[in-house]
Amino acid sequence: MVPQSHHIGRVRVGRACCAALLALTFTTGCQPGMKRSSGSFGKEAVRAIWVTRWDYKTAQDIERVMDNCRVAGFNTVLFQVRGAGTAFYRSRLEPWAEELGGCDPGFDPLAVACQTAHRRGLKIHAWANIVPGFRGKVPPSDPKQLYHARASWFWRDKFGRRQPLGWYCSLNVCYPEVRRYLRDVMREIVVGYPIDGLHMDYIRFPNEHNKSYPEDATVPDYPRDARTLAMFHRATGKTPEQSPGAWTAWRTAQVTQLVRDIHDMIAQERPRVVLSAAVSANTIKAKRHHFQDAPTWLAEGLIDAAFPMNYAESALIFDVQLQSWLAMATPQPIVTGIMFDKRDPSLVAEQVARASAGGRHFAAFAYNSLFERLDDRGQPLYDEQSASRAALRRQVIPAVHRLAADRVPQRPVLLDRSANSYSP
Repeated sequence: MVPQSHHIGRVRVGRACCAALLALTFTTGCQPGMKRSSGSFGKEAVRAIWVTRWDYKTAQDIERVMDNCRVAGFNTVLFQVRGAGTAFYRSRLEPWAEELGGCDPGFDPLAVACQTAHRRGLKIHAWANIVPGFRGKVPPSDPKQLYHARASWFWRDKFGRRQPLGWYCSLNVCYPEVRRYLRDVMREIVVGYPIDGLHMDYIRFPNEHNKSYPEDATVPDYPRDARTLAMFHRATGKTPEQSPGAWTAWRTAQVTQLVRDIHDMIAQERPRVVLSAAVSANTIKAKRHHFQDAPTWLAEGLIDAAFPMNYAESALIFDVQLQSWLAMATPQPIVTGIMFDKRDPSLVAEQVARASAGGRHFAAFAYNSLFERLDDRGQPLYDEQSASRAALRRQVIPAVHRLAADRVPQRPVLLDRSANSYSP
């Protein structure tokens, strides 16, 4: 078994020559382990909200989103621009998202989001799903989509079969060229837009059981293609069966290397951009099952903030997970992710208060849990969740206002007639 190194830029494999070879393989333009003047959220506590790729279709939608976020008391918008190998901005590398019709919608969503957020005094962080390469029940129609254009980059099981369609189909980040590609996708966002931060999601192996597998099926131990197994054998002299621990550690190292590659790219291109990651609230399970090692990313300074997704409904579990992160006493902010969606407003308000105690930080999942989406005419799309949204607005938004008392108008905040935005 080969121990996982905590030295930046290499995986320790026992022999100096192999370590040097791996270090050369993993180098992406910056010196491994280089320190940068990291990005910063500033002195104000973070009150963030995730805005998903389904929450906007037009430039006017984005204007309304930013208005609602500002007046509701949030100061940071995590704006999704990459879901599964397609773009919500003008990309040279990836095709337009199918959610936008698969073609240029006549405006650049990320450019509009940056302009409208900054005009309102909001921080804008481009939110990107990293490892997923496609999501859909049928193959994409666009031949330029990664599912077709880079079919060999996707996970395969020991029989050579691809992941079943229906949920996220993932890229094999054990391949150096896949890591380089993802780094370059992130580069065009960082270089091309005046974002305040880059927010990484699904920066792990999304290998949990999901609806694309039969209920009683076991998810295959991805990736088991011949090339990946050969790479692992060269690094360790083992097969996964001979050393399951080394197999887990090696895959964890590949994910961490991808984080390092993106970190080093930002250090080279725009070092003041904040690099953050949405991560599991349970670090032990995340590392053991999904090969995500966020504590190491923080310890090595590879990310500027962690957003543990503390979505527990149990007050006890929520507090245990919250305290486990705060006990790390990292210099980087720990921004507690809180599930707003279809949750009891009293529970959400209490969790916001607990996460924010002592000037700490929180992030709301998600925008559509508070506000209605709009139809093509800009009218609210009411549904069975509308009553839940209204209840959350009535009880939780005042709690956010109290946290942002110095930044939000003090007059009572009332729903306007659309029941979709706030006006002081």
